[in-house]
Amino acid sequence: MGAGPHWSCISGCGACCRLDPEQRSEALEALSEQQRQLYLSMVGADGWCRHFNTGSRSCRIYADRPEFCRVGALAQLFAVPEDQEEAFAIGCCRQQIREEYGGRSVVMRRFERATRLTGGPFASPGPSEHQTQP
Repeated sequence: MGAGPHWSCISGCGACCRLDPEQRSEALEALSEQQRQLYLSMVGADGWCRHFNTGSRSCRIYADRPEFCRVGALAQLFAVPEDQEEAFAIGCCRQQIREEYGGRSVVMRRFERATRLTGGPFASPGPSEHQTQP
């Protein structure tokens, strides 16, 4: 890994699980028709993904979530050059966190710390992020 911030998902966030189509038109436009239909079927009445547990801020289907729910796939969906993928993922998360929790929220501070200290105490160790504990 090179110098500079590195993207890292943080536990207890879930800002990306807010799927409200009125707020995510650019995401819908990037999806195939089949992906778009699946995406829309996942939107709950409150705009959150119906698989997202808002109490624990965790995904009930994390291991089996669709490709478009994986941050690594975002760059491909939006045709982002490989050398810009880290910055793109960080920017997407910042935008979502700011919209859901605010730019000065605890969640934003934790995310900013995690992007500087990948693998640190606030960073997710990997796939367990958003997973419901057994």
